[in-house]
Amino acid sequence: MKVMVIGSGGREHTIAWKLSQSENVEEVICVPGNGGTALENKCANVNLDDCPYLNGITGNQRYAEIAKHENCEMAVVGPEDPLATGVADALWAAGIPTVGPKEAGAQLEASKDLAKVFMKKYGVACANSETFTDPKLALEYISKQGAPIVIKADGLAAGKGVVVAMTLEEAQNAVRDIMEDKKLGGAGSKIVVEEYLRGIEVSVLAAVSVTPELAKEGKATIKAFQSARDHKRLMDGAKGPNTGGMGAISPVDDFTPELQAQFEETILKPTLKGLIEEGYDYRGFIFFGLMITKDGPKALEYNVRLGDPETQAVLPLMDFDFADMCKSITEGTLKDFPLTWKAGYSVAPVAVSGGYPKAYLKGKTISWNPEIVNRNAKVFIAGAMNERRNKRFLDNKLMGLYTTGGRVLACSANGATFDEAWKKAYEAINAISFEGMFFRKDIGLPGAAESN
Repeated sequence: MKVMVIGSGGREHTIAWKLSQSENVEEVICVPGNGGTALENKCANVNLDDCPYLNGITGNQRYAEIAKHENCEMAVVGPEDPLATGVADALWAAGIPTVGPKEAGAQLEASKDLAKVFMKKYGVACANSETFTDPKLALEYISKQGAPIVIKADGLAAGKGVVVAMTLEEAQNAVRDIMEDKKLGGAGSKIVVEEYLRGIEVSVLAAVSVTPELAKEGKATIKAFQSARDHKRLMDGAKGPNTGGMGAISPVDDFTPELQAQFEETILKPTLKGLIEEGYDYRGFIFFGLMITKDGPKALEYNVRLGDPETQAVLPLMDFDFADMCKSITEGTLKDFPLTWKAGYSVAPVAVSGGYPKAYLKGKTISWNPEIVNRNAKVFIAGAMNERRNKRFLDNKLMGLYTTGGRVLACSANGATFDEAWKKAYEAINAISFEGMFFRKDIGLPGAAESN
């Protein structure tokens, strides 16, 4: 079969790569894809601006038209923005089975307030919070609560909508920036002010297959993947500004079987109950951002898609056919699909452009030693392109790439031990270079993870 993957980042490159490994997948159509997917085996990029048959067609219907034109039998949606505006609805309406929740369920990420209401309603273990549309009332509440405290813009803000304020002044400035100065646009018309939780963060990705019909048949399912940990701070030792993610590891040793059991009982099961009770058509993935506190795991947020860069660490450890699992999500047979995992660990440091996460350099040629890189790791491209990005050709080599984004690539390596995976990942990333390239040297090491 042919499968369409929507998105252009490192997560989407990883998804396309994993789909391409399936014997049941003939070709992966990446819309729009990037320089990595253009060079990936069995993958082809299609740019929305280069399709004459889309003349006059706008919005999410464009993806449905591409899927039909390319004879795709399934679609997998990577990023949150198109999900929040109903791309899955449009694809299903066009007869394309889609991995990604429909618009109603996607609001669990698009609205922090809705997510908190959902968590409280269904007893999901989470931080205490209050929601505000009036900045004066928010400032009064913060003054009473004191710092540290967490300020979250309600809407989607490209990973920039959360401020962990360690002082009252930081919290007040965050409210003014978001609500009064509108630095995040419409995403900040409403904010959630949340209790500051002490602990260490863990990410759990999961597959979801929930519809009202499946619920009636007792087949509605969430299946968690192996644990992962993202490292969001720019610099070693979890210092510097927050980023979209400087690297990830999987699995996480301190997420013990006991904590896993607690997570399933106090977060995963209540979430499944809520998805069923709300009548959502949610066939896709869900990301649980967790804080491991002295009282056990607490949910920080839901994402309605796979994490980035967690995907680059988790998917290489899957010991099952990813395309078949995606098909089981759309067909409602996920409950019976066995998730098996390769032994060992995955480490995936991320290389970023000079200046990131602020204004960053672009257009820099990427050089590498292919013998060292290919021996040690798989490179997943996030922000890089090549001149032949929209051509159909099979090459499977890094060639002619130049930087276009802040996060440029991840080097994902597997090993029987963490130390082996770490060594291989860093041998690979040290064999890659471009002007201004920067990466953390401590992904997965003691003291590297963000903790409160």
